[in-house]
Amino acid sequence: MIRRILFLISIIIALCSFNAKPSLRGVWEYAGDIYNGKKQSAATNYKLQRKYDDTHYDASFLEVGEKPVIYERGDYLLKQDTCIETQTYTSQPSKILGISIKYIYQIKNDTLTLSGTLPNGSVVQEYWKRVK
Repeated sequence: MIRRILFLISIIIALCSFNAKPSLRGVWEYAGDIYNGKKQSAATNYKLQRKYDDTHYDASFLEVGEKPVIYERGDYLLKQDTCIETQTYTSQPSKILGISIKYIYQIKNDTLTLSGTLPNGSVVQEYWKRVK
């Protein structure tokens, strides 16, 4: 009996020691940000969503009664607490197309927080809520 218990405990410890590869996989909805110290809420008449797979993301603009519009695509890489995003497509003129931006990321409960400094010097902290 004691051997079985010790065996089960050792299996549990072994399984807990494996670290899953970090990923932002899923759909996240913009929930507001702090931009250069000024808090901004998410709009109420439309939604912004990001859909992440293991290495890429699509950012969409959603309005009631309209088809979603992809306004941005990109690649991302997670290293410890850092998320490096590179915009590879944009539907609007952009000064960051092809430029990698480094964010500190944190996932707490259903909220993704991205904090960083943009190439123009602006300090941003974005909040995204998990949808799926």
